[in-house]
Amino acid sequence: MRYLILSDIHSNLEAFEAVLEDAGPVDQVWCLGDVVGYGPDPNGCVARLRSMDHLCVAGNHDWATVGKLDLSDFNPDAREANLWNREQLTPSNLAYLESLPETLVQGDFTLLHGSPRHPIWEYIIYASTAEINFEHFDTLYCLVGHTHTPVIFRQQRDDGQSSEALAPLLNKPRELGSERLIINPGSVGQPRDGDPRASYAILDDEARTLEHRRVSYPWEKTQAKMMGQDLPLRLVLRLQYGW
Repeated sequence: MRYLILSDIHSNLEAFEAVLEDAGPVDQVWCLGDVVGYGPDPNGCVARLRSMDHLCVAGNHDWATVGKLDLSDFNPDAREANLWNREQLTPSNLAYLESLPETLVQGDFTLLHGSPRHPIWEYIIYASTAEINFEHFDTLYCLVGHTHTPVIFRQQRDDGQSSEALAPLLNKPRELGSERLIINPGSVGQPRDGDPRASYAILDDEARTLEHRRVSYPWEKTQAKMMGQDLPLRLVLRLQYGW
């Protein structure tokens, strides 16, 4: 089967649609959380995801938007955007977000948003954090989001005391071997690695390969929608720079 792996859509429908078109036919979508927050199209993004065969776990912005996290823990811009997203969401879409699990296991893959140790909040940015987290999941691979940056962490020893960060090879399938990996597909709706293109991955479980991809989208359309709703200017401007 062919799976679309994505995370951190953040109410950016233009980016989401660009990813779906670029990915082509897939058997199922695996979403690693933060469907909403920051952007101008929460209902459109939730509805589009729900229209497909998919699995989804909860992200911190999903939980904040439905009131399961204290918004005082977020920076002012994120807090304002989440409150706006909450006001826009239909009761059905709010109920969907509230129902999302923290983790899912599908065969050799554990799916979550933050980290195996703290599925909602912890960021895995460094290899040292990955080292600790390898002992907190039992499958061969773990798929995470949250940092908005595509990366692969590889466990180098079975005892989990050493790991390294690998830069993804864009548009080139990487063979999934027997080494344990923590894989981040990057962000669809708000990349933060200096590349404004939407980021995602394709998993082919028959070929046992994973391919990271980037695709351009009309970020100026998303920006115009955000400006029309008076969403925070910093959130608007960052889309064109990928930070």
